[in-house]
Amino acid sequence: MTESRFIPNSYDDLPTSGKSSWRSPSNIALVKYWGKRENQIPANPSISFTLNSCFTTTLVSYEKLKEKQHQFSFDFLFEGSPKEEFKPKIQTFLSRIEVYLPFLKEYHLVIESSNSFPHSSGIASSASGMSALALCLMDIEKELNPTVTPNFFNQKASFLARLGSGSACRSIQGPLVQWGSYKGIENSSDFYGVTYPFKTHAVFQDFCDTVLLVDKGEKTVSSTVGHGLMHHHPFAEQRFQQAHTNLDTLKAIFRSGDLDGFIQVVESEALTLHAMMMTSTPYFILMKPNTLQIINKIWAFRRETKSHVCFTLDAGSNVHVLYPAAEKTVVLKFIKEELASHCQNGQFIEDQVGTGAIKLV
Repeated sequence: MTESRFIPNSYDDLPTSGKSSWRSPSNIALVKYWGKRENQIPANPSISFTLNSCFTTTLVSYEKLKEKQHQFSFDFLFEGSPKEEFKPKIQTFLSRIEVYLPFLKEYHLVIESSNSFPHSSGIASSASGMSALALCLMDIEKELNPTVTPNFFNQKASFLARLGSGSACRSIQGPLVQWGSYKGIENSSDFYGVTYPFKTHAVFQDFCDTVLLVDKGEKTVSSTVGHGLMHHHPFAEQRFQQAHTNLDTLKAIFRSGDLDGFIQVVESEALTLHAMMMTSTPYFILMKPNTLQIINKIWAFRRETKSHVCFTLDAGSNVHVLYPAAEKTVVLKFIKEELASHCQNGQFIEDQVGTGAIKLV
């Protein structure tokens, strides 16, 4: 499969106006993607749980211009207010996808977006945001070409979302999505995410994720910068191979419901991600003191209670506490009594594995 598959033929009549709205979830990577090549191609494959309650809602209203413009014409509102500082990223995204959606300069777009969680704080806000926007734009293409099949729609939405934010390609569907060329999955691709094709034990189908908001502010080093520092990283190749090995290991774990094996892979992946940050040039640390306090308390609780609670981290200080739904009552009590005090303003988000994006309008 090549990227040219997503370049459409010429359109006939363009609609004069319309709107589309999607709610697209964040996702939490179990095997992490860290490092990329040109055009948002991942340096290693990854796999993630699609979330349910952490999502972006985006409404795109479009109106045909009198004539095609040389520049993209759009307004962007976040949480109901204009956000000029977000526009350059959207401008870059539209530039990257124009060849695949050549109608874009024919329209003025009004993009209205809101999150159910804090943006730029390590909860993959760019993933949910860019995937929601890609889905809205794909609705316009589907209106221009009604023969687009649901499978192609999702593939191309994932493909486009990737060009805005790599991990966004994993937010279109669920509950488990794999992205990146990987010999263990026949149809895996660097261009888009695919739903995990193998049998998954019931214990993983309603897994819980409580996101502890250690720091709701913007990260000191963006993910884009962090990915770039993997070039010439002294441990990069070993890390990329580790990701392939862990995906192999997870196959049997997902099939059998081996929670101890799951914990070992997921926590190791989280710590390896941050180890790559701490050993890059320049080096940096996104974890906070409270992040480490939480991790140590989770380890102690697991030793004492034999619980199957574990943690993972994305590129930020917030902690994702993962646990089986059967242990929800016990783990939430532990979170409220022992971990919430390490969160900013005591805040955390209760979430669980979800099934993917939802069309609203």
